[in-house]
Amino acid sequence: MNYRHIYHAGNFADVLKHAVLARLVTYLKQKDKAFRVLDTHAGIGLYDLSSEEAQKTGEWRDGIGRLLADPVPPAVAPILAPYLEAIAALNPEGGMAHYPGSPKLTRLLMRPQDRLSAMELHPDDYETLHRLFDGDYQSRITELDGWLALGAHLPPKEKRGLVLVDPPFEEPGEYERLEKGLAKAYRRFPGGTFCLWYPLKQGAPIAEFHENLTALNIPKMLCCELTVKSDRGTTGLTGTGLIIVNPPFTLKSELDVLLPFLKDRLKQDRFASARAIWLRGEERDLPEDDDEA
Repeated sequence: MNYRHIYHAGNFADVLKHAVLARLVTYLKQKDKAFRVLDTHAGIGLYDLSSEEAQKTGEWRDGIGRLLADPVPPAVAPILAPYLEAIAALNPEGGMAHYPGSPKLTRLLMRPQDRLSAMELHPDDYETLHRLFDGDYQSRITELDGWLALGAHLPPKEKRGLVLVDPPFEEPGEYERLEKGLAKAYRRFPGGTFCLWYPLKQGAPIAEFHENLTALNIPKMLCCELTVKSDRGTTGLTGTGLIIVNPPFTLKSELDVLLPFLKDRLKQDRFASARAIWLRGEERDLPEDDDEA
């Protein structure tokens, strides 16, 4: 209950997460049929980057601030367009006064037939989020532990949708909780797209996490990671990762263009890196010593 995203809004992790989220929502819009986005850890929805909290850490300056400091190359611009157009809509006078959280970003991209269900447990953040969407018939805001939504709110009645799971990772065992949450949610909604966020930092059990996800035997599972600096000498966030289940068929090739750009634009030292790999799928990336065909 101590985590408040206002301190981190617009940082490098948000840039990757929200750029991918915008691509996923854009892909869902290719079909006329309605879809629902379920956001399990929604936050307050919209962040004032001039606030005392945002200014205290200034993390947005090394994230969205750097991204917008110079023009985006032509090869990358179409991939980032939905994300950056949503941000521009919130800042009509230019600059970066306001940054959208995942529910606001999703809502800006939705069509009239689409729906948003956003969960937030922190009572103050829930009230702020509820006020932001007050009167919006396309959005349902619920004060609820987002982990519970993976059972109670799936499958959506629209039968098409995206589930974003973006927990704060403040308690031990969150990687295991994410694995179990995905397993439960996928059983209920195997045709849905899932986007799971996780932190990269010193000591994080990433290899084990990936192995356990692979063992779930979900057919299509894509992983993308961005590290902006070395984890030596720090216990804080040095990178960010996403697991995308049932990704759009174009997403891997888009990430192969986007990630090198983000690595170069957002790197904080020479140890920055980025990768997009299949954990499971027709093009699953295998270790060099793996004998599978």
